[in-house]
Amino acid sequence: MSTPYHRAAVMLRHAQSVIVCGHVRPDGDAIGSVLALTLALRDAGIAAIPTLADSGTHPPKTYAFLPGVALFAPVSELETPDVFVALDTPNLERLGDAADIARAAETTIVIDHHPDNAEFGTVNVVDHTMAASSQLVWHLLERLEIAPSPEVALCCYVGLMTDTGRFQFDNTTPETLRDAASMLEAGVSPAEASRLVFQERSAGSLALQARAMSRIEVVNDGHVAMSWIADADYQETGALPEDSEYLADAVREIGGVDVVVVLRLIEGEIRGNLRAKTGFDVSAVARDLGGGGHVAAAGFTFQGTREELLPLLLAKLPGGR
Repeated sequence: MSTPYHRAAVMLRHAQSVIVCGHVRPDGDAIGSVLALTLALRDAGIAAIPTLADSGTHPPKTYAFLPGVALFAPVSELETPDVFVALDTPNLERLGDAADIARAAETTIVIDHHPDNAEFGTVNVVDHTMAASSQLVWHLLERLEIAPSPEVALCCYVGLMTDTGRFQFDNTTPETLRDAASMLEAGVSPAEASRLVFQERSAGSLALQARAMSRIEVVNDGHVAMSWIADADYQETGALPEDSEYLADAVREIGGVDVVVVLRLIEGEIRGNLRAKTGFDVSAVARDLGGGGHVAAAGFTFQGTREELLPLLLAKLPGGR
């Protein structure tokens, strides 16, 4: 039987050129899955180039240690490929600067685990039961008949480790742990991977987190913990934009709440990050506000002020009226 995995593998095996890209403002899973697939394809003699949905060639500093990171090329310098692979990306809009070249490609392969994926590819390897897109890449390697190198395994493991919150979120299943174990068998050191991602933070990153923690408010009759950061906080602390990636998980540690909200205030715009702790579906709330994501982790962008957003947002969350 021809499955999406099989069709994707056949197309990649016959491609003369491949571009691999994740979503805008990439997290660990987006970067890890892009580099894992790129390195695996290159190991198999398939010409693959990774690019970023945001302009430039530099991924978040947190993941600068990953193998293959120097291979990123600006999308503006790339020619239309035979195959464009969109990873960890639920729709074309989330491809940002790379959306046009994805449209122009002869074949687009979508590999993603978001439940709201629009299946916009020629082939869609989409499975929302998987904890991370890097887990889907790991499974695709078998269909490609590529034995994963330690470098490929590390990239997949980092994607899986970060999207499961170090294997402590409710998307961690027996299959998740079996796949993680196979990555370790391929050469990953879990202690080293954890250290490089979570224990090499800058003083600015920690100062930014301190500001977010100092602003925590518990609202909606104790059901919601909320905090915020503004652009000025980055300038004053020396933090980088990617240093906000784990703020919601830090606020999530507060006890007794059902949902965590972290808002990033940009001039005329707010980026909201939602985390659920007790089963509430934050993806539905994010979709109502024009965003999306997973049941336990979602986000949205709101055009307006915090004063305009909060009544709309809090009414949709547990304890709202």
